[in-house]
Amino acid sequence: MGLSGNFWVPWENKGAGLFKGGNTVNLDAKGRLALPTRYRTDLMERCEGQLVVTVHDDSCLMMYPLPDWDEIERKLVRLPNLNRRTRTLQRMFLGHASELEMDKNGRVLLPPRLRDFAGLGKRVVLVGLGNKFEIWNEEAWEKDCAEFLARNGDDGDMPDSLESLTI
Repeated sequence: MGLSGNFWVPWENKGAGLFKGGNTVNLDAKGRLALPTRYRTDLMERCEGQLVVTVHDDSCLMMYPLPDWDEIERKLVRLPNLNRRTRTLQRMFLGHASELEMDKNGRVLLPPRLRDFAGLGKRVVLVGLGNKFEIWNEEAWEKDCAEFLARNGDDGDMPDSLESLTI
């Protein structure tokens, strides 16, 4: 059972669109990803098509509208870096961050180094997660979803921040 295909749904919240759902899309020969049409206007209004993509420790990429990334970057830079894990996080997120500009056709060029990091081929899954997108290798996405379903959603102890969440 796969979760790929068109499962992309916009969610508007007081004029600032939040992204949810996803699409399976193709990268072209140059590594450009065409963003779904319904999000292009929102991204142009929100950030003039300026985005930032970086790596995630789940072997996928994360892509943020520039204003959302700026906030994350400010927080990361302010962290005390005497802790090795903090330095590694800063190096990974900030050191791999690349600015992107959406072209007139709604495409962004993903840098080869980041495509390699996430193992992206022609078919990728673009997943909306509120203020950001994740970009996955299609096979890795399918495997991750299958593993989640096999565990019946049990990923161990529930973090305190989720204990009071009602779904």
